[in-house]
Amino acid sequence: MSSVNTESGKPGCHKDTDNNAQHHNHEHGSDPHVHVDSAAHQELIIEGAGCASCVGKIESALKAVPGVENAEMNFAQRTVSVIGNAAASDLLKAVEKAGYNAKLAAAENEDDALAEKEKADQAYYKRLMKETWIALSLGGPLMAYALITGEVNVNTTTERIAWLVVGILTFGVLYFSGKHFFVGAWKSFLNHSANMDTLIALGTGTAWLYSMVVVFFPDAVPDQARHVYFEATAIIIGLIDLGLALELKARGRTSEAIKRLIGLQAKTARVIRDDKELDIAIEQVLLNDVVRVRPGEKIPVDGEVIEGHTAIDESMLTGEPMPVEKATGDTVAAGTINKSGSILFKATRVGKDTALAQIINMVKRAQNSKPPIGRLADVISAYFVPVVMIIAVASALTWLNFGPEPAVAFAIVSATTVLIIACPCALGLATPMSVMVGVGKAAEAGVLIRNGEALQTASKISAMILDKTGTITLGAPKVTDVLVAGEHDEQAVLRLAATLESGSEHPLAMAIVESAQERGIEMGKVSNFNAIAGHGVQAEVDGKTLLFGNEKLMRERTIGLGDFVEKAQALAAEAKTPMYFAVDNKLAAIIAVADPIKEDSIAAIKRLQHNGIRVVMLTGDNRATAKAVAEKAGIKEFFAEVLPEEKSKKVQELQMEGEVVGMTGDGINDAPALAIANVGFAIGTGTDVAIESADITLMRGSLHGLADAIAVSKATLRNIKQNLFGAFIYNVAGVPFAAGVLYPFLGLLLNPVIAGAAMAFSSLTVVTNANRLRLFKAQEH
Repeated sequence: MSSVNTESGKPGCHKDTDNNAQHHNHEHGSDPHVHVDSAAHQELIIEGAGCASCVGKIESALKAVPGVENAEMNFAQRTVSVIGNAAASDLLKAVEKAGYNAKLAAAENEDDALAEKEKADQAYYKRLMKETWIALSLGGPLMAYALITGEVNVNTTTERIAWLVVGILTFGVLYFSGKHFFVGAWKSFLNHSANMDTLIALGTGTAWLYSMVVVFFPDAVPDQARHVYFEATAIIIGLIDLGLALELKARGRTSEAIKRLIGLQAKTARVIRDDKELDIAIEQVLLNDVVRVRPGEKIPVDGEVIEGHTAIDESMLTGEPMPVEKATGDTVAAGTINKSGSILFKATRVGKDTALAQIINMVKRAQNSKPPIGRLADVISAYFVPVVMIIAVASALTWLNFGPEPAVAFAIVSATTVLIIACPCALGLATPMSVMVGVGKAAEAGVLIRNGEALQTASKISAMILDKTGTITLGAPKVTDVLVAGEHDEQAVLRLAATLESGSEHPLAMAIVESAQERGIEMGKVSNFNAIAGHGVQAEVDGKTLLFGNEKLMRERTIGLGDFVEKAQALAAEAKTPMYFAVDNKLAAIIAVADPIKEDSIAAIKRLQHNGIRVVMLTGDNRATAKAVAEKAGIKEFFAEVLPEEKSKKVQELQMEGEVVGMTGDGINDAPALAIANVGFAIGTGTDVAIESADITLMRGSLHGLADAIAVSKATLRNIKQNLFGAFIYNVAGVPFAAGVLYPFLGLLLNPVIAGAAMAFSSLTVVTNANRLRLFKAQEH
């Protein structure tokens, strides 16, 4: 255990008192103060991206545009988040040059953006289902005919004419239901690349062309190879379109968290202008407008209460189940619900500046970001498609040269099946789908994750450093004990002490005044007030002479303390600051003030330790206070008397021991340590500087948010790994079977139709597995 000699603060005083002017002491969970990065941010909606290999191409094209700092594509949403100062026109041109279509997300607000996306998705879903039925209505009867008759003859003129008609109808299916695959493949070809569309277009196009050759030139094909694959072509197109439609439907469920957050926003507000109350649209509320909110109504914008008293349900923003009391001077946040009284408040932040709007923005940004494991999938898929094309050609050549008769038919079937089964759609969806759900689940628990990297790294945390003041403790002194002497009454003692201290701004004095106010005690008038340097204060209240201060003051005034000295020492050992109170030169009470440990800190710390995480406490407070708090909180390791600039060194020391370090703090002096930790956690009731330096923000003051964040992180990463494993195994294992590796041993050759169905439903499996995360619940606490 190490400690650094520095001037120690008084137990119970808020840390970093020199910076108190900068420190926002918000009421618990009342003002999340979430700020997003200031760099210019644009969102593009991408059309024509078919699989994971498209992601790398689009991102690379955008990153090459001058002024772009970063570009991340969310394949699940088909959106790209671009950070930088590039012109929108340059971004759109870059995407088009890469072979895709793009447009700017043009909605004025999040509600409109969601409605616009849902409308577009609905139209796309209807189109895909229409294309599916067109394809399957032809492919289904053809397959049934082939299964019933057991053979397809193309020998007589009548049979050839019949199959020519079927071939023309199948071409119609390729045009109406599969046109987008061929257009995408052509664009990729022009850009010297290949993607999912390339594989589907090559597979179905080859099967159709071969079938037409059989119809027009049957004599050029051996008798055994005179088979047409029109049914396979139509059914493959239909099944893939069906898979895309079902995937789109399931994908919509992953944005439930964003929908819920947007649903919190009030649509109207009641403002008072020129002594009249007006109901206006939320967009028309101006800064400093006076807003009235009645019981049961939503708070429309962020503000400060100027009249009234109420309790506000903030659970939708902070995850905190208990309503929070609000009175004049307290802050209120947009989206929360006024439960009881009617209040008037002054609008302090409106529109996109409200905490709720910024939370929505942060969640969206995090859902669009990629954890490192996702980037690996993008890199692999970029090489996957060309490799698959080589395998398909190699498979066809092998069958042509070494396969049984009809070698041509076997070559066509194996190459088509390889091309169809290997589409890496599932691979592209594996990571973003899980990230979207995971970040949303965290937001529901009052945990805001800034990016995908933090989401992944949080699952590996092995050591958690907790700042003491404001993190483990409440961060504001409170009266903890009133030990009265003789026949004195506790209420009367508190009234006199609070009256005496009512003019002081010292944190300990304010704690006594607040304690009296909480009990509804009315204070009297003070006269002959005198501050005694280094000892305490003296004054007269109600004709009584009062003394309030330390033991030295009492000794100097020859006031008998008796066994209260031992009681004071016992309180000091519990990290409390005992102060003696005398009335008319006789000891009346000891009043102890401390920065108490939050109600659930001990349980939350146990929860972290139970999960195998090494918990370390860090504080600038003196060693005795630190030791008492650490023991009470169940923390075995602590660093006391640590200067603000030394906090980051403690993080580095643990990192050098091989620990993956999480740092949790709420003050300005925590910012450097939060930034240097593997994952920085900011208490959302703390300062803006701390929150902006952190990777994850806990919207409420409870440390249970840490365990919740780590639990969500682990569950999300586990889900991503399941998805990636399933997608990789499917693709890697499916290709050899498609190529015909089982034929020499079992006489089995995979049908292209089965390959098409498997490929379509592999994506659906990934999306469904990701949606399982929505059922995840952190440990009850």
